[in-house]
Amino acid sequence: MSNHIGALEAAKGSVAESVLLPGDPLRAKYIAENFLEEPKLYNEVRGMLGYTGRYKGVPVSVQGTGMGMPSMGIYSWELMESYGVQKLVRVGTAGSFHEDVKVRDIVIGVSASTDSNYAHTFDIPGTFAPAASFDLLLAADKAASKLGLSYRAGNILSGDVFYELTDDWWKKWKRMGTLAVEMEAAALYMNAACLKRDALTILTISNHFVTGEETTNQERETTFTNMMKLALETVIA
Repeated sequence: MSNHIGALEAAKGSVAESVLLPGDPLRAKYIAENFLEEPKLYNEVRGMLGYTGRYKGVPVSVQGTGMGMPSMGIYSWELMESYGVQKLVRVGTAGSFHEDVKVRDIVIGVSASTDSNYAHTFDIPGTFAPAASFDLLLAADKAASKLGLSYRAGNILSGDVFYELTDDWWKKWKRMGTLAVEMEAAALYMNAACLKRDALTILTISNHFVTGEETTNQERETTFTNMMKLALETVIA
């Protein structure tokens, strides 16, 4: 049963087997209106917009998830469990920990460390390492080559706290080679692992912990189009 997505009330097949997952519902609207053919709104419950259309003739959906792992956990689980979604690609923003990972660079999360206790949900007798689907990672690499896009791939951090009380907390993650921080990927990867689906996270660097550079909210919503194109090419591969 889905309590947060209203597509069950619509026709069968309202949600495609491949879904892009932006946190911001307005980014979902932007992707649908600018990249999908004949997009149809299937969800507006709680203002979390979801659309289905076609990209190069292939059915694709885009669903807003909100911020943080609890919200991502809800939407990604319902998409897989209630709607049979097979491929899920998070598209979003991240803060860079490294000088050579610059603002507007694309980062692909091969794995997602976290300071969250989300894994407690699965009653695992140890520490689970959330990781992306190799098939989607390979598809993304091929798509990036096709589009002429460069990217960085590696470990990212899915943080549970937006406003940290100490200024240098991120340096400890940088020391371990973690590329950047966001707030959702680990929950997506754990849900996908449990339900045996394919998941990937493709991010654009929107702010920089080393240099202090950052982008505007408007830029984050509408200008990170290379990430969007890469995600769409990945799910139709």
